[in-house]
Amino acid sequence: MATKVLFNSLVNWFIKQRIDNIQNFIKDPIETQKGVLFSQLYLAEDTVYGKMYGFNRISSLKDFQSRVPIVSYEEIEPFIERARQGEKDVLWPGGVKHFAKSSGTTNAKSKYIPITEESLENCHFKAGKDLIAIYANNHPDNQLFSNKNLKLGGSAERYQDFNSKYGDLSAILIENLPFWVDITTVPSRKVSLMSEWETKLEAIISEVKSQDVGSLTGVPSWMMVLLQRILKETGSKSISELWPNLEVFFHGGISFKPYREQYHQIVGKTINYYEIFNASEGFFAIQDRPNSDEMLLMLDYGIFYEFIPMESFEKPDPVVLSLQEVELDKNYALVISTNGGLWRYLIGDTVRFTSLSPFRIQVTGRTKHYINAFGEELMIENVETALSRVCKTCSAQIKEFTGAPIYMSEGESGAHEWIIEFAVPPEDLAVFSEQFDEQLQELNSDYEAKRYKNITLKPPVVHLAKEGLFYEWMSSRGKLGGQNKVPRLSNEREYMETLLQMNS
Repeated sequence: MATKVLFNSLVNWFIKQRIDNIQNFIKDPIETQKGVLFSQLYLAEDTVYGKMYGFNRISSLKDFQSRVPIVSYEEIEPFIERARQGEKDVLWPGGVKHFAKSSGTTNAKSKYIPITEESLENCHFKAGKDLIAIYANNHPDNQLFSNKNLKLGGSAERYQDFNSKYGDLSAILIENLPFWVDITTVPSRKVSLMSEWETKLEAIISEVKSQDVGSLTGVPSWMMVLLQRILKETGSKSISELWPNLEVFFHGGISFKPYREQYHQIVGKTINYYEIFNASEGFFAIQDRPNSDEMLLMLDYGIFYEFIPMESFEKPDPVVLSLQEVELDKNYALVISTNGGLWRYLIGDTVRFTSLSPFRIQVTGRTKHYINAFGEELMIENVETALSRVCKTCSAQIKEFTGAPIYMSEGESGAHEWIIEFAVPPEDLAVFSEQFDEQLQELNSDYEAKRYKNITLKPPVVHLAKEGLFYEWMSSRGKLGGQNKVPRLSNEREYMETLLQMNS
């Protein structure tokens, strides 16, 4: 009893400390961000990159923006490659032992994102602690520390040529977790780091089916695959029948909208859902309130934020705003400078502010993850909201989908083409397609204008995908499990053509 009282006292103290820290940056967000920027510049002023751009002579945000260029991965890659080969003090002081391998969703080329000790401890792990603290503070009667957390991550591999490791970010985090997290997490570290997805699934099911799981952490699409396999293996009617103490799913990586109803049905009872916004490059935001669709931008993780309005994004000299200059309900491309050694880096995500006090955001898509073949500027957020609405009216459930343009030819108007794999298909696909079109027009005025009298855009073409199509496609690309995501939208037809061929 005394041990339990002591443990609860330590947990309550920890939660209060973390919540106090969060309240501090909420009260003074601009100064917090200023402190982050200049402390990072000071630490990195003697690096190769710091000397190249005169970090030691930067005395204001204006200096920083005029001296240091905004870069894509391809532009900063030569410096990352030097660090991968063992050179020290390239982008960040010291050497880098870990690199998160990511292909992104719009580029088949592998990216290697440096994970420094500072980014590991002061960003990724700090965010994990904050997530627990926020949830526990919102739900004082939680049983998080009494049950297991099922964490679904990626694989880790050692790169043989250099003295460094690479793998999914989740695998790097798992490899470096403190012992007390290992005690409360399933599956075991050995199973979590397995690389072959199907073998790994079987091993996870074997380990977790008899555990008392109270929380889930992972990407909604892959977690759903795991849960469906677990039900099939155990013969349970619902996840809550197997794990009656399940209370929360911490999810991120992709939008939860297409999956919400499926989770409600497969879990079999009401649980909490908390969204996070993280990537290999950093941890950015956490849902800080129950039943919310927005996330608190975390300002003290060693990440300095800048924002490019999307209407300016394609320009040679785009407008770049700091936090105090952003406005509500506008789409911004995210630019970050981090304690992982990324400086004014275009991460590729777009966000919209839903609150400026405190700063809360929604992820609206990717800078390359849209369809704009005819000036319609269709963002993933529009599509996911439209599909969510239509699924309700048509009593349908979606597993996966992707879309692409049908280009104009021989005087014919263009169109959008979609291939959708349903968990529960609509009774009438034509009605579904018609309502989908109507919802897109309601949500996006540019799309509505292009659909006027079919002059530019004809009605969307929607194909019913065969069962398992997207799983088969991702497998053929070597992208099963972990943090891999199905590309939702593309302005080109490469993905669509392959999927249609496989579906025929």
